[in-house]
Formats: sequence, structure tokens, C-alpha cells
Amino acid sequence: MQLALAQVDVARWQFGITTVYHFLFVPLTIGLSSLVAVLQTAWVRTGKEHYLKATKFWGKLFLINIAMGVVTGIVQEFQFGMNWSDYSRFVGDVFGAPLAFESLFAFFFESTFIGLWIFGWDRLPRKVHLACIWIVALGTVLSASFILAANSWMQHPVGYRINEKTGRAEMTDFWQVISQNTTLVQIFHTLTASFLTAAAFIAGIACYHLARKQHIRVMRTSLRLALVVAVVFGIGTAISGDRLGKVMYDQQPMKMAAAEALWDTEKPAPFSVFAYGDVEKGHNKVAIEVPGLLSFLAKDDFSSSVPGINDVNKAEQAKYGPGDYRPVIAVTYWGFRWMIGFGMTSFAFGAAGLWLTRKKLWVAPEHRTGADDVPRPMLTRNRRLGDGLGKWFWRVGLLTMAFPLIANSWGWIFTEMGRQPWAVYGLLRTSSAVSPGVSVGEMLTSLILLTLLYAVLAVVEVRLLLKYAKAGPPELTPADLRDPGKDDEDDEDAKGGPGPGGGSDAESDKPLAFAY
Repeated sequence: MQLALAQVDVARWQFGITTVYHFLFVPLTIGLSSLVAVLQTAWVRTGKEHYLKATKFWGKLFLINIAMGVVTGIVQEFQFGMNWSDYSRFVGDVFGAPLAFESLFAFFFESTFIGLWIFGWDRLPRKVHLACIWIVALGTVLSASFILAANSWMQHPVGYRINEKTGRAEMTDFWQVISQNTTLVQIFHTLTASFLTAAAFIAGIACYHLARKQHIRVMRTSLRLALVVAVVFGIGTAISGDRLGKVMYDQQPMKMAAAEALWDTEKPAPFSVFAYGDVEKGHNKVAIEVPGLLSFLAKDDFSSSVPGINDVNKAEQAKYGPGDYRPVIAVTYWGFRWMIGFGMTSFAFGAAGLWLTRKKLWVAPEHRTGADDVPRPMLTRNRRLGDGLGKWFWRVGLLTMAFPLIANSWGWIFTEMGRQPWAVYGLLRTSSAVSPGVSVGEMLTSLILLTLLYAVLAVVEVRLLLKYAKAGPPELTPADLRDPGKDDEDDEDAKGGPGPGGGSDAESDKPLAFAY
């Protein structure tokens, strides 16, 4: 029994570390791909160079991030076979289908068209090249959707049957698996959080450059876009989180009771903003409490009854047999609050930033630093306001950049820890899902090696991002501004068409240009 318990603990630690690490890159990839596409669309439509500079700058950081996400995501697939073979054996017929669609369909879009986007700057017509990054953005959304469908099935299994001979879960309705309400609200919440994450990332780096009065026009455009996205998708994250919470109250009442550390059923139930004391032993020292709010979050009614941990535990013992069906209360309670707190801080920064920059008093450079800077003449009053704003606004913006990443991590920890002791809710316990043939020593070895490897990758990732983020947008060349589609047509008309004397053979000898 002690050995089996140690196996479960080590396997969960390994999966937790690698999953949280990988999920640092996923939301940023989803959000950045679409925002880079928006900036490139603005360039194609207007021809303004600062949009092209912004596209290339943020595109480079996007490529670094997506490359690291792909590398770290591969480990997730291997772990299902290494440490969780009994889980894979039980859910493989259901869980494998959305993952197969993610790999063969969504990831195909991403990998193919991102290659065309990278190497097609001086080869593809502008609109065709623009379509490539939009397809990449669509691929990231589809990829996340299929993976979330698989995870949602673990939270709320539907569209399946249990084979009495093999004891395995078998899919009976693929559409129900990928379209159930748990999946849809999970996708909505994850996508809105992803755009909030990307907005904070762009805002933080833009604040860094604006504080130093460099690359003004590119960074001002980027910051304004980021602030708008942070506000819009911050509101979307709150709305989607509210809907997801209501779904979880119906499907996993223990998770949501633990999120509030609500030990006994209450009517109406208050929401505690902050608790002082040991929430594992009763949640009886509360500093800030909002009456009736938990009832509203659960049932859209300020007077509804909300079941407590003790009552839910008794109900699940009666339904599933003897045992303790409580997760780690402290982790779910504080994880829930850190997820909300860090996420909404970025939204608040976006709202404050839009208000403070509404009259464009936030750019007051004393010297010109490039052709894309704003005109030198500025009112003394505006300069004072801009400099005063810079004393704290830029620093807060840079700090806020990390907050959605923290919120995303705690959100996944809460989601997975709150489901315990179930690997698949109501069907398969986590203690029954590990690989029986893998020893604790082997699990510890892979845990240590993967953690060290991820630490090295973290150093590489941070150094690359810092290097290219500090470097700022690239200087444009004539090749960057030409449209291969139009230029080729002009050359053929002027020189008599392709082939000898037409000039296209010389062009075809040029190697594909690496965009960055």
C-alpha cells in the first residue's frame, strides 16, 4: 500500500510539473498568433510601416514561444504510456479520438502554415502570406479545443459505455464528447484567458520600451491594442469563468465546495474573499465575506442553498462506496482565489491604462530615437504628464505581464486538484490509473531528469525572449516592403513574361528567406 501510494504521488508530481510548465506557453501561443495576425492585417490594409515592424517584432517572440510549447508538449503524450498506462487502457477508446484530431487536423494546420508564413515573406503575395498566419491562429484554437474536449470528458464523462468484458470505456457519441456544455465553457474560458495573457505580454514589453522612449510609434500602437484586448477579454474571462463555475456546481459539487472551503450546507451561502486560519479544519476565521454571493455564483440566485463539503462527501460515499472524496482543501481554496486575483489584476491594468492614455498624454519623448517616433514638438504640460505617468505606469505594466501566466497555472492546478480523488470523475480513481509495472525509482528518475531539462529550457526561453524583446522592432529593408505577387506581375508585363529575358528565372534561384 505504501509503495502504491508513493507511485501515485510521484506520478502526479511529474505530470503536474510538466503540465503546468507546458501550459505557460499554450495560452500565450493562442493569443499571440491572433494578435500578430491582426497587426499584419492592419499593415496589408493600410501599408503603414509601423504595423509591419510590429508584426515582425511580435511574430519573432511568437515563434520562440510556439517552438518551446511544441517541445514541452511532446512529453505529455509519453507520460500517458509511461506512468499512466492503466488510465490509458481504460480511457484510450474515448480519450484518443480528440487527441488524434488535434494531432492530425489542428496541428497539421499549425505546422504547415507556420512554415509558409516564416519562409514566405519575399515569396508569397501579401494576402496569401497573411492568410497563412490566420490559418495558424485558427489551428491553435482548434488544437486547444480538441485537447479541452478530452480534458472535459475527464471532468464530466459523456457519450460512452463501459464494456462489461474488458472494463474499458468505449465511445458511443463523438459529437457529444466534443460539444457537451463542459467542453464549450472550458473552451470559452481558456480562449478568453489566452487573449488576456497575450495582451499582458505585449503591454509589458511595450511599457519597457516606452519607458525608455524608444520605438515610440510601434510600441504605442502595440500598447493600445494590448490594453483594448485586456479589457475586452478580461470581461470575457470573468463571464466565462462564472459560467464554468455554475457548470461545475452541477457536475462536481465537491470541487466548488472545496474552492470556498464551505464545510456545511448554507442558505444563502456567502463568498469569502479572504480566510484567516486553517481552511483544512473548518474555515471559521474569515476576514472578508460577501453575503449571498456564493449562492449567486452557484445558482444565479442570492438565496439558494449551496451544499457543503461534509454533506457532499456523505453523498458521494453513498453513491461510490466508502472513502474520502475530499481534495486538498487549502490548494483548491487558495488556487481558486489566486487564479481570479492575478487574472483580474491584468484586466484592471488594461482598464486603467485605457483611461490614462485616452488623450495620448502618455508619450512624451525628449529626443527622437528613430524614424517611427512621434513628432518632436510637444506641449510642456503634456510632457510633464507623460513623464509623471511613466514613473509608475511602465513599471506596473512590466510587472503585470506575468500575472495571467500565474493565473493560468493556478487555474489548471485548481481544475485538476479539485477533481481528486478521481482521474475520470465517477469512473476511475487516480490511485487505480498509474502504471503497475513502473517502479517508484524509475518514476523518480524520470521526474528528476525532466524537471532538470525543463529548468534548462526555461533558461533558454527566458534568455531568447529577453534578447529579442530588448532589441526592439527590426529596421525594414526594401525587400520587406515589396509585394512578390504584384512585383512578379509587373516584371512579366515589363519584360515580356517569364523565362529567358523575363527575369523570373533569376528570382527563382533565390533561396527562401527566413523571415527573422
